[in-house]
Amino acid sequence: MDSQNAHDASNDPAPLTPTRRTTSDGTGFGAVLRYFLRLGTLGFGGPIAVVGYMQRDLVEQRGWIRKQDFLDGVALGQTMPGPLAAQVAMWVGYLKRGAIGAAATAFAFIAPSFLMVMAVAAVYSHYSGLSVVQSLFYGIAPAVMAIITIAAYKLLRLTNHKDWRAWAISATVFAVTATTGREPIYLIVGAGLLLILLDARPTLRLPRLGNRAHGITPVPLALGALGTGGTLASLGLFFLKTGALVFGSGLAIVPLLREGVVTQHHWLTQAQFLDAVAMGLITPGPVVITAAFIGYLVGGVTGALVATVAIFTPIYLGVVVPGRWFVRHRENRQVKAFVTGATAAAAGALAGAVVVLTRQAVIDIPTGAIALVTLGLLWRFKIPEPYVVLVAGALGLILH
Repeated sequence: MDSQNAHDASNDPAPLTPTRRTTSDGTGFGAVLRYFLRLGTLGFGGPIAVVGYMQRDLVEQRGWIRKQDFLDGVALGQTMPGPLAAQVAMWVGYLKRGAIGAAATAFAFIAPSFLMVMAVAAVYSHYSGLSVVQSLFYGIAPAVMAIITIAAYKLLRLTNHKDWRAWAISATVFAVTATTGREPIYLIVGAGLLLILLDARPTLRLPRLGNRAHGITPVPLALGALGTGGTLASLGLFFLKTGALVFGSGLAIVPLLREGVVTQHHWLTQAQFLDAVAMGLITPGPVVITAAFIGYLVGGVTGALVATVAIFTPIYLGVVVPGRWFVRHRENRQVKAFVTGATAAAAGALAGAVVVLTRQAVIDIPTGAIALVTLGLLWRFKIPEPYVVLVAGALGLILH
């Protein structure tokens, strides 16, 4: 992360100001967990802002982690699939207490938003048929589409730069998604493999990860214990697969989720899916916590737990298994080529999903106006996404 992001983060109206500066050797792990619990509760503003808070608090002010160690975690998060803020939180825990520490910081960071989403999901599932709730999401849905449109545009520019092959991949996946209404996962993986073949054809030698994965087996075992058959097993397997393919940004998960949740399994309607995405945007923490909302609607509290554990398991493994190896081999040509191709495809899928979902969200002149005004405001000003969603909901109540 560059220094500008850190400076931008320092303008947050509610900074996590430390009481004293502590060296990393003298910091108890309990203090680290309390920090991430608070950050998970108050960390609005998106992944870049939240990572900026971490750099400001943990590196610059408290001195709990060396600057280079922190930047290594950011680089790892930008390469491996998953939401950047959660990955960096896991990385800090990994440096402190290994794989167990990564799991603990992940839990502390994710738990607040998980509980908030669970509470909203419980209310939503009970009252979703009421006209007031329908009116609320009448305004929220087009605003969410504007947010996703901006995210898709930024992801395309950030990923593709002036690489015509990356733009070609994005355009192809966009066309497939927009015309068929499906977001094929194989195109994301295939795009990464294609660039490996074009730019960095590998030898058969595999990297040695040593014993860095020690201590990680309880996570997938716990997942297996949560969902052993039927809908819960399908839910867990789907979110495991999805969590392994979230390249680019948190909102890049939207097309993958929609494909499985709406098109393949028919767990949610398209309108319910948009409402779930809105919940991920309103709450602090990573957008992929949308999985908890979906899981609750499908299988209650157990479904929410299964979906959350499943989607974060590959993200967690992407930090603790290759972490040290990645730091030593961050310039690996195969890794960089795969990430470039996969992220370009994910950006194209996100852009295509905008077209598909807008047909559901923009249904008349008022919703079209909400979408366009929101798009214009987000394009011109840096407005926090929760504020946008809440105001749009209020407009929905007034107009509908």
